Amino acid sequence: MQRRQLFQSAALAAAAQLPASAAKSKSQGKPVLMKVGHQNHDDNENLPLLAALGLKNICSTLPSRKLDEKWSVDGLKALKDRIEKFGINLDMVPLPLSSAYITKHEYPSIMNGKSPERDRAIDDICQMIKNVKAAGIGAVKYNMSILGVVSTEPTKGRGGAIQRSFRYAEGKQEPALTEAGPVPADVYWERITYFLERVIPVANEYKIKMACHPHDPAMPKGKGWRGVETVLSPEGLKKFVSIKESPYHGLNFCQGTISEGLVDPNKEIHDYIRYFGTRKKIFNVHFRNIEGSFGSFTETFPDNGSVNMLEALRTYKEVGYDAMVMPDHVPKIHNDPGGVKAFAFCFGYIQAGLQMLKMEG
Repeated sequence: MQRRQLFQSAALAAAAQLPASAAKSKSQGKPVLMKVGHQNHDDNENLPLLAALGLKNICSTLPSRKLDEKWSVDGLKALKDRIEKFGINLDMVPLPLSSAYITKHEYPSIMNGKSPERDRAIDDICQMIKNVKAAGIGAVKYNMSILGVVSTEPTKGRGGAIQRSFRYAEGKQEPALTEAGPVPADVYWERITYFLERVIPVANEYKIKMACHPHDPAMPKGKGWRGVETVLSPEGLKKFVSIKESPYHGLNFCQGTISEGLVDPNKEIHDYIRYFGTRKKIFNVHFRNIEGSFGSFTETFPDNGSVNMLEALRTYKEVGYDAMVMPDHVPKIHNDPGGVKAFAFCFGYIQAGLQMLKMEG
């Protein structure tokens, strides 16, 4: 009964955002190709819950932090088979290039720019891509991060939910430099380009989509954070996808992170969905709302932020986006270990939104 109530609550919340002008939407008459997805809780205990909530597509958790038997073809096939027993497709796996702080990276030499260590690390990544193909999986996601996900003090939302927040002006940049030392924009781009020039040809050969996540959050240009000038900001992503042009080089389009870098996210987010969507560079969507804008924001539930998320879904439909729409971060609510209830609410919201798009025609 509790799960049903969560799903119904999400549907009602989605309905409340439906504008009267929906019939005139540019998406009208186009098919709804996207599907609800997830990237957590892929253990055997939670997979039946995900299936019951209508999820049929997932990105797994990280198979392993290094190239070992779990990254072998047999290991990946076993992972795929285990998930598919629950009627869920394994669409994507994460590479061990996470959004962690540089000292916690699986392969820190790549973003530290240290050779020959980074060349050996890139060789490992390329072998993982080849094995993913042999296992029958079509995509991987990854990060090009040094700072990790930067936050300041969390804030409380409705019902006392704990929400991740970031206030650039209030943040304590201590110590002044990370263990990576000063990383100006040109150095950051060199390290990203070095990686792409060696990895994207392999992804292209084996037809594996490479979905990169933006830097979370975007930082003021020329200032950065603790000596690191992040470059995969909303505008920087345009340069990123132009390096080593390939249909297999694109984005894990984190709508929440991109919204964090915009002055008027409710208006501007559609320009970015259209820019990358019409170029077929969106391989996965992290569907998250925020309250606020560039330099000062709080993460929220999809119905409770600055962005009309149903209008965003209409824009994904308009550009013909056809892959997963998934929550990534959720507020922490009372008596909800692992965020299962919070994620269930988000799944219901997305499901309801997709149903409404289908009803609009």
